[in-house]
Amino acid sequence: MFEFITWGGAALSLIGLAGLVWCILHVMKARKSGLSDDELRAVVQRVLPWNMGALFLSVIGLMLVILGISFG
Repeated sequence: MFEFITWGGAALSLIGLAGLVWCILHVMKARKSGLSDDELRAVVQRVLPWNMGALFLSVIGLMLVILGISFG
């Protein structure tokens, strides 16, 4: 049973990591496109909730991995 928790947590962490990479690439693309400060700030504000959600998924996934390893 705890093996499923461990692998599920690893999958959740990888999904969160992919989300973080997407956020980084999205903001880098916006920076390279030569937007004004206000436009760049708007892009970052749109990406910020996705960034926090991806970070949350990664943290919860890592917690599940630790829980699965500890009890397994």
